[in-house]
Amino acid sequence: MKLRVEEIPALDIADRPKTVQLLERVESFPIACVNWAEHFPYCPQTEVRMAHNGRELFVHFRVDETRTAALQKEDNKQVCEDSCVEFFLAPDETGYYNFEFSCIGTLMLGFRKERPHAVLATPEVLQQVKRIPSLGNACFTEKSLDAPWELLAMIPTKALFRHQFTTWKGICARANLYKCGDRLSTRHYVTFAPINTPKPDFHRPEHFVPIEFL
Repeated sequence: MKLRVEEIPALDIADRPKTVQLLERVESFPIACVNWAEHFPYCPQTEVRMAHNGRELFVHFRVDETRTAALQKEDNKQVCEDSCVEFFLAPDETGYYNFEFSCIGTLMLGFRKERPHAVLATPEVLQQVKRIPSLGNACFTEKSLDAPWELLAMIPTKALFRHQFTTWKGICARANLYKCGDRLSTRHYVTFAPINTPKPDFHRPEHFVPIEFL
């Protein structure tokens, strides 16, 4: 199992329709591995498409789920309790970044070697990660939606704030992708690559898979 991320120079966060159209041409990655089915069997239909333009990585999530909620407005708080999609990336053995996005674009971003020892991104770094959610930015309590929701995120190399990358091209790393909702009425913990732990735990870099930025 390996993730390959193509380069598309024309990607531009200022032109969302064109960018999403370009991303539709690349391979989609399903987040569909139910590792803890006995207690959390629900698996919302979730897919991710990724590409970069050299300086910036574009990640497009599409989620179709029965119930959705967005209560957290402030960045670097517990967005995993809302309807949440996540991208964890380990550029090397020093640690990994956890990009956690709620369905309205609220972001938690940290760097850590293991879960308890996080260095959280500064407000300046967080502002550089652009987010365009289809649901808008206003908080709302749990409800059913009439259609899937989408989130387009633009991650510049500077968001990898413990490293000195100037381009995504050529990076060989390890990663995993997730969908969760800790406080939804139907809790769920779904992954791209499988995780073999007794309880839900996304902070397991030993279960990341290779990702190559072409």
